Amino acid sequence: MSERETMQYDVITVGAGPAGLAFAIRLKQLKPDLSVCVIEKASTIGAQILSGAVIEPEPLNELLPEWGKEPPPICIAAGADEFWWLRDSTRATRFPMVPPQMHNTGNFIVSLGALCGWLAGKAEALGVDVFPGFAASEAVFNDAGAVCGVRIGDMGVARDGSHKPGYTQGIDIHAPITVLGEGCRGSISKQLIARYTLDAESNPQTYGIGLKELWQLPEGRGQPGKIMHTMGWPLDPATYGGSFLYHLDQNRVAIGFVAGLDYVDPEFKPFEAFQQLKHHPLVKPLLEGGQILSAGARSLVEGGYQSLPRLEMPGAILIGDSAGLLNVPKIKGTHQAMRSGMLAAELIAESGGVIGWDAKLRGSVVMKELRKVRNIRPGFNKGMWFGLANAVWETATAGLSPWTLKNHADHSALRKVDEYTTPERGWGERNLAPRDRLASVYFAATQHDEDQPIHLHVAEPDICTTRCTAEYNNPCTRFCPAGVYEIVSDGAGKRLQINAANCVHCKTCDIKDPYQIINWVTPEGGSGPNYQNL
Repeated sequence: MSERETMQYDVITVGAGPAGLAFAIRLKQLKPDLSVCVIEKASTIGAQILSGAVIEPEPLNELLPEWGKEPPPICIAAGADEFWWLRDSTRATRFPMVPPQMHNTGNFIVSLGALCGWLAGKAEALGVDVFPGFAASEAVFNDAGAVCGVRIGDMGVARDGSHKPGYTQGIDIHAPITVLGEGCRGSISKQLIARYTLDAESNPQTYGIGLKELWQLPEGRGQPGKIMHTMGWPLDPATYGGSFLYHLDQNRVAIGFVAGLDYVDPEFKPFEAFQQLKHHPLVKPLLEGGQILSAGARSLVEGGYQSLPRLEMPGAILIGDSAGLLNVPKIKGTHQAMRSGMLAAELIAESGGVIGWDAKLRGSVVMKELRKVRNIRPGFNKGMWFGLANAVWETATAGLSPWTLKNHADHSALRKVDEYTTPERGWGERNLAPRDRLASVYFAATQHDEDQPIHLHVAEPDICTTRCTAEYNNPCTRFCPAGVYEIVSDGAGKRLQINAANCVHCKTCDIKDPYQIINWVTPEGGSGPNYQNL
């Protein structure tokens, strides 16, 4: 094999999300002479960013004080808040008060993808090199075992591993400092957390799956700035989750649904639950007659304070949701991600290295915010009503309880089919788009070259058609929101078929597989969803 070409920078940032871009901007503000690059696997900046998203603007105000004079493309001041309990498929009760953590006065509804595209322009104006379409496949190490950069995946490799006519070997990008801002369940972050046992003293990380659609409503139906959250149906009381509806401008609404990936029912279908939600009488009249514009799905990190790994290692650090900084009760993480990136930039500008990053973040307002709400999400492990009572207590005491509840690995919660009876959820017929998961993939604008190596590695595929079929009835065929996994029968018998071209990079399979034999790795750079204004 030929020696790879290399590029040299002072600092490499992996991931052009809010954490990585805020880091790059702040570092160049403080140290203009440093060479800084941001690499992003999506075809364009923001194309694979998916979030609610209502943001708290304080970190943005500090980073770019004049941002309001030239705001990002979608940015609507938050208006009225509503919080509803969906009691069943037909009934709903509005809570008289919105939980304090979810108050949105002074916040803004944005498209996080559009915001990141806008931030990338600000970074480039300061001299940051931003490279979309380059998938960092692995870290590279120096002789001392420290991270010294990343390797960009090869382009033009056929599914059988041979080189196609357009084959290009990926380059190595070297730097004394690598900053990982890949977001939830980042592939290189996962590798390095394991290599350096960064999670040895923390609880297992926990996650949710978030599904989101952008709708164009009939004229006059939108209420710009209106924010509505729900809990309850279409979930059973034992399953954590809820929904959001955020009204944008131009009669558009963002609707989303989140389910905790610690659910126990092996037959549960997150995608179908989302579609059922849209047919509740509280929601359907808003969407009926409208048109879906785009759709997508992404896992989100929910473990918080007690699941935070050590954040520094030789030559590299974790920021944003690569670290796991989402504030679950607020349903917000963008301000935490940006704040962590800015703090990391300030440390590196001052010291020239990464030593002390873990202590700096843990002593910051970022960690203070997470500690205050540390017991709220795990309280729902005992069901909705205990979780609500616990949330009231934790809110009233400002998180000063003398205990810290523990998190458990999501895959360990799944029950076997002969040990669990799926509850009656009252799901019915539906007619709003999309009609199925494949139609939703169309609205995600997902593109993968069919003739490239499958990026979903199953370590022991025989388990899928033997133990997993018998014990769990192949939950991958249901928890994947894009229909990637199928059990098919042919002349050779049953086998697992992986429709990798459908993948929307949500990482749910990597998280929820009960045997932990699925490993999500980066496909060819530029592959995957191309979200529009999600």
